[in-house]
Amino acid sequence: MGDRYNIHSQLEHLQSKYIGTGHADTTKWEWASNIHRDTYASYLGHFDLLNHIALCENESKARVRFQLLKKMIQPCGPPHEKMEEN
Repeated sequence: MGDRYNIHSQLEHLQSKYIGTGHADTTKWEWASNIHRDTYASYLGHFDLLNHIALCENESKARVRFQLLKKMIQPCGPPHEKMEEN
């Protein structure tokens, strides 16, 4: 029983420390947005990936960087309306 409490305590600590790990109330949209933003940030942070994308799309690196940054604002579109519980 003590191990189970310890594991849940550690998980709650990680979830409060890092936004991308989610929590019990994380919606599908929030989870998908975090995954997309992490992916775009990885593309921007790795120079070779950015070069590869620019080459494949036949665009300049600056244009690809701008497009990826723009996509990070709302990667999965606007959030869905939450249904209120009565």
